[in-house]
Amino acid sequence: MLEACNLLVDNDLYKPRNPRKNVYYRCIKDHFEQVKGVWEEKYQRTYGFWRSFVMDVIYKYLDCGDLHFGFARVRCDTCHHEYLLPFSCKCRHFCPSCHQKRVVEFGEWLYQEVLKQVPHRQWVFSIPKRLRIYFMYDRGLLKKLSQGAWRVLSSYLKQGVSYDDANPGAVIAVQTFGDFLNFNPHLHIIATDGCFYGAGGFMVGPEPNPKELEEAFRLEIFKLLKTEGKITDLVIENMMTWHHSGFNVYGGKTIRPSDQEGIERLAQYIVRAPISQERMLYIPAFESTDGVARVIYDAKDGSASKTFLALDWVAQLITHIPNKGEQLVRYYGYYSNKSRGLRKKTDTDEQVPALVESEISKKEFRKNWARLIQKVYYVDPLLCPRCQGSMRIISFIESPESIKKILVHLDLWETQNHDPPPDKVKYSGTIF
Repeated sequence: MLEACNLLVDNDLYKPRNPRKNVYYRCIKDHFEQVKGVWEEKYQRTYGFWRSFVMDVIYKYLDCGDLHFGFARVRCDTCHHEYLLPFSCKCRHFCPSCHQKRVVEFGEWLYQEVLKQVPHRQWVFSIPKRLRIYFMYDRGLLKKLSQGAWRVLSSYLKQGVSYDDANPGAVIAVQTFGDFLNFNPHLHIIATDGCFYGAGGFMVGPEPNPKELEEAFRLEIFKLLKTEGKITDLVIENMMTWHHSGFNVYGGKTIRPSDQEGIERLAQYIVRAPISQERMLYIPAFESTDGVARVIYDAKDGSASKTFLALDWVAQLITHIPNKGEQLVRYYGYYSNKSRGLRKKTDTDEQVPALVESEISKKEFRKNWARLIQKVYYVDPLLCPRCQGSMRIISFIESPESIKKILVHLDLWETQNHDPPPDKVKYSGTIF
């Protein structure tokens, strides 16, 4: 018997989510159109011009997990129990559910396909508040920020290795958000704790001192912004006199090559979403004493909270949506796409670095969608809630007529849906 996707099941079994019930969804749905309407007057001066594709991202998110836009039928071969699994929007950085799946998948892929069995270390490069606005108005500078940090870090790492062909590797992720969604462009880096050399060797470098990189990083960014016409020599001279430069470089502890969990956890952290729904409290206008909707957002460590007008909070969130085709994760040195491609052509990408002792097993295939969701939510979506048997997808339902017929039969059809955007793009069949 076919049942609704919001079927109540035991706590240790998969339960498809209902995004319309969470506070994040309600806040976006209540205010996104109003934010667009007042953007030029209220927010353009602070956050720059409205980006037209933002509405497409928001509309896709509002349709994410909505059975009215298609679903897969999942059936247990043992007891023939079925449920509906809605399609997802795949919007990064804006849809918390879709982004979280990407986060988990990225951690697995990075450990299995990119990083080698050598020690690694986390680095964080940040810039002063005075310069951040240039990166918000011109997001193309974020790529150059990443490149500048890599030039500084790679030069530093090479100094600790006594080989002319020393080649470190790094994965650099750009994050644009601070603790309270303020625009704070900074870089999270997973870098080798030393350098590769020769035909498959690796030498661990000495213990680094992050402070030694700050001055070089500061000069690199000054040079970048001057070349781009954002600042002048007068600004540079003024900032060079600051007692605290505002530039900061942090270096974490060494992560051993055998620590898969540590590497995956760090990889997930560097590509995490701008917001955490658990830290958010939404107060709609009808629940507010003065009739104004607000959002209360807690700090990451729980030590403080900040209250926003709901419109202001949504506006700040929109500034963190990447441009179309914008890459926020880049690969450098030994881990660059070019270097990895050349090693694969010569069948040397699987070599174990000579100076690192580790057991390398054959790499597993990328996790299928069921294993991925199991790792995100710690439950198995293909475990039958009735008989504990294995379930499988038996069909994808995308025809509007079929969707309506099934949802009406299950008493899940709702007529009050928001209007779709012009030329709405159909989903590609990705599911939760």
